[in-house]
Amino acid sequence: MGLKTSSTILCLTILLGVSSIVSAVNITRALEKYPEFSTMTELLTKTELTPIINKRQTITVLALSNDAIASISGRPEEELKNILMNHVVLDYFDELKLKGLKDRSTLLTTLYQSTGLGQQQNGFLNCTKANGKIYFGSGVKGTPQTAEYITTVFRNPYNLSVIQISMPIVAPGLGSPVKVPPPPPMTSPPAPSPKKAAATPAPGPAEEDDYADAPPGAAPETAPASAPSEDSPAPAPSNAGKKKMAAADEAEPPSSASNASLSFGVVIFLGFVASFTGF
Repeated sequence: MGLKTSSTILCLTILLGVSSIVSAVNITRALEKYPEFSTMTELLTKTELTPIINKRQTITVLALSNDAIASISGRPEEELKNILMNHVVLDYFDELKLKGLKDRSTLLTTLYQSTGLGQQQNGFLNCTKANGKIYFGSGVKGTPQTAEYITTVFRNPYNLSVIQISMPIVAPGLGSPVKVPPPPPMTSPPAPSPKKAAATPAPGPAEEDDYADAPPGAAPETAPASAPSEDSPAPAPSNAGKKKMAAADEAEPPSSASNASLSFGVVIFLGFVASFTGF
């Protein structure tokens, strides 16, 4: 009984190990949570590449978003299949491993190369790190590295990795190259709003007359004169006061004859009063 039990446990362990290896690479399950890659999932199924990818133990898929893959989704099925096989790298790469690359080109083997149809290295990819960014392109000499690494979408070390790139890679001989999308237009910073000038009220008609009557260069008096303080000297007499003082000075003083006649009348009046009281 002990031997049979041990054999059963060993068989189950082997089955579990094999099933884990088989299920370690499942591109459909890896992308099903990301609707932005639904078109690529459909095209992998349409071209019958899904079971081929899932049979591999170590795979890196260069994934394209729905917008990016639209430029090649309408091509003939055989051409599309060859292009997509060139997006399946027979090695494991994720963000950590890519950033660990030195600043030089690294040649990567793709699924298309394994078919034996690759010519002039169109079954290889170049991975180049420059200025802190990572680019992919065809391994054919002279072809540009235009597909930029964006992010790691899915990783299951060291079996399956899905990394997103910016545009499809079409090697020479596999179809017409895809044009590099133009950079987004640069928007100039908004112009600063003009400063509002201080609003100065327009002079009224009365003020215009004052300006007209005033001599050139003279500013009109607008502020009232402040009241003099106790310590300040008395204000100078105004023009009206000066005129009154001048009139008083010009008036003639009373003459001596008039003064004498006034005294004589007083004396007669007093004598009349005295004589009347004596009677």
